Order: sequence, then C-alpha cells, then structure tokens
Amino acid sequence: MNDFHYVPFDEAIAAEYRKNQTEIARKFKQAGARYVIGSSGIIDSVPHWVKTAAGTKKDLNLSLSKFRNIALKVAVAENVGFADVYRPMLVTDFNAKKTFGETFLVSGKDGIHPGWAGHAIMAYAFLKALGIDGNLGTIILTDSDGTASATGGHEIVSAADGKITILSKRLPFAPGPGASDNDASLRAGLALVPFDQELNRLILKLTKPKSASYKVSWGATEKNFTADQLKSGINLAAEFHDNPLVAPFNKIQTAVLEKQAYETTQIKGMIHGKEGQADMEGTFAKTEEERTKLVEKLAVSIRPVEHVISILPN
Repeated sequence: MNDFHYVPFDEAIAAEYRKNQTEIARKFKQAGARYVIGSSGIIDSVPHWVKTAAGTKKDLNLSLSKFRNIALKVAVAENVGFADVYRPMLVTDFNAKKTFGETFLVSGKDGIHPGWAGHAIMAYAFLKALGIDGNLGTIILTDSDGTASATGGHEIVSAADGKITILSKRLPFAPGPGASDNDASLRAGLALVPFDQELNRLILKLTKPKSASYKVSWGATEKNFTADQLKSGINLAAEFHDNPLVAPFNKIQTAVLEKQAYETTQIKGMIHGKEGQADMEGTFAKTEEERTKLVEKLAVSIRPVEHVISILPN
C-alpha cells in the first residue's frame, strides 16, 4: 500500500515498485522459498496523516489498481504466486455499502487499515493464492442401519440412534457467531466472500434416509434440513456458527496471536532496536529462546476434539 506514495499514478514510482518486487521475488526463489506476491487493497479515504498525499479517493484507487496489475505481471514473469487482494476488497466494499450503508468500510474506519472484515477478505485472497482446497473432511451417517463413517482427519467413536460421537483432528475455521453488518466483525468479512464454500468445508452427509426431513443438533444449536439437503451434504462450518469446535479453535488462535505478538516485539523492538544494534546475534539468540516457548505452547494447544452430532427424523 505505502509503495504507491498515496498519489495519482506516477510511472517513476511504479518503475521503482516493479524493480523492487522483481528483486524480492528472485531472492526468495534463490533461497528456495515458495513466494506469493500480494497486491495492495483499496482505500476509502485519502489519509490525512500522509502529508504528501495528493488526488482524490478515485485517483488513488485507480493508481492502486495499476499497481495491482504490475504485481500480477511480476508474478507471471517470475513464475511465483499472486494474491489478488485489490479486486475482492473493491467488490465486497461496493456490495457491503449497498447492503449495510456507507458506514461499512472494508478498508477500515480510517479508510486505510482494515478491521476484522477487511482482514478476512485479505486472508481469503492469500489462501486462494496458496492453493488451499478447503476440504476438511466428511462425516456420513447411513440412516437405514445407523452406521457412520468419516474421512479427512475425523474418526467415529460411536454411532447409535442417530447420535454420532466423533474425534476430530482437523478443525474448521471457527470464529463463532458475529454481526454480519459490522466491518469490525470477522464473521461479516467471511460472509462477503465465498470463504466457507471454498476454503472451510466440513461436510455432513446422510445416506439411505428413512424420513423426508431431519433435525440436526451440534452443540446447543438445532437446525432442520430436508433429506435431499443431507444426501447432497451440508457444510457444518457454514450452517453452525456456534458449535463445539469454536472453543478449541479459539484456544489455538489465542496461542497463535500470542506468538505473533511476541514476534513483532522481537523483530521490530529488539532485533532492529537498541539491543540488536549493540549485539545482533546475541539478541536474536536470546529472543529465540522466548519465542521457542511460545511455539511449544502453540503445539500443545493443538489437540483432537471429541464432539457429538445428532441427526433425528422429524
């Protein structure tokens, strides 16, 4: 975002951006790393704190679109991945404003730094670029004999009278319930893109149904589905926002956030701060000891979860 200097498109600035992106891509490839170039997003206002900013909101978004195209061309030329952040943010911002009003800002309340909704859309773009297929497994109940099976990291512990106890080693992305009309809500961002459909599918299927419709219970939530819907398969992650996997998922996410918060302090505050200037290697070794503890804490938080799904005829 900062690379376009918050001014209408300038070829000299663009040339510098093109050169730097190319050099970065080549260095990552030389190091044997997988590399994805992400485009910038959009803005919703001209930043007042950037004293050299010029032009209108439209001017700057047009400039950002051209920088997006440059990033794509570099990715193609260097045979690396490309995450198009600009287009989904532009489209979702337009749609959200039509639905929820002008105060819904995908690019954030200051017009530049996205809130949770915008971050969800950015994550969607990068996950798609990384080729994530979103298949988290399938749970199948055969209604005619009450047996159950599972694939993709899920094991059937027991199945009787329409109640399936499952041990899941893979969890869907599960932020829990949230406001769909608030740009500070992660759930709002997930709803603006096909996140659950494309990247977050934990499927429940019913074969050989004996009833025309069923009540499915997962945790404290109950929902009704037709036999045809269940035969085709329902996405539990999309249908049950409040489910038994939310709490264990949040435990993992909390550990991730704690590690990431320390890494920001480690790199910005210490290694690139006074301690690092005085002793770079020593500072890195000392901070890595602390970071390793947080990595271990994260690993401990990742555990299989036992939960129950009930599928009863109406």
